Amino acid sequence: MERRFVEVVRKISASPEAVWEITTDTWRWPEWGPSIVHVQCSERYIKAGSAGRVKTIFGLWLPFVITDFEHGRRWSWLVAGIQATGHRVEPIGVHRCRLVFEVPRLAFPYVVICQLAERRIAGILEKQE
Repeated sequence: MERRFVEVVRKISASPEAVWEITTDTWRWPEWGPSIVHVQCSERYIKAGSAGRVKTIFGLWLPFVITDFEHGRRWSWLVAGIQATGHRVEPIGVHRCRLVFEVPRLAFPYVVICQLAERRIAGILEKQE
């Protein structure tokens, strides 16, 4: 069976908890997400069913909903009703983990944006650790 996603993987020298926190903190999404400039959500930290909207770099407001959520491990979402990226954190040590973005094959060019996002997350967290 062919995978529906392309995985963008980066090893980060930070605790899995810190990586999980930054990826689920809606206040911080514009800090590391190259395509997001603003977020409106009723919760600061997402959970299953969290919904809101994001303002893109193109000025468009798009609704989102968190569709899959396994605390500390994985979350994915629909943006404007379309399956968007999945986000996984895989521990590989006390202060080391793998951050994986799952990009739908049909959105393959978005891999470049995800690589930049992972680089930004690593830069933010590796300075803090």
